[in-house]
Amino acid sequence: MKICFPVEKDSALESEVFGHFGSAPMFILVDSETETAQVILNSGRHHNHGMCNPAGALEGQGVDAVVVSGIGSRALMKLNGAGIRVYKTGGKTIGDDTRLLCSGKLTQVQPGHVCAGHGRDCSH
Repeated sequence: MKICFPVEKDSALESEVFGHFGSAPMFILVDSETETAQVILNSGRHHNHGMCNPAGALEGQGVDAVVVSGIGSRALMKLNGAGIRVYKTGGKTIGDDTRLLCSGKLTQVQPGHVCAGHGRDCSH
């Protein structure tokens, strides 16, 4: 399974999940079978709400799941529409989250648990 994690800095499997999917500087893609990681810059990151297209940076990467701390409704809809499931982080590092997801211990993000916009309350 290929899992995407939004991160602020690349510390491989010791990286921490960034606070919001759309404004993360980069993503780390982890292949849970080979335990390899690859970094992709978030070229769709913009500061203004609604201007982000982080899902576009993941196109063609074969991502099966995304693990987030927070995500907006548009990004969630785009990812789900592409067949990518989104889960809420539960570990300290992306290595922890990879193990938790593969053992079925992370909760899938539902539309009612998304961020309302930058500067507003989120469920994270």
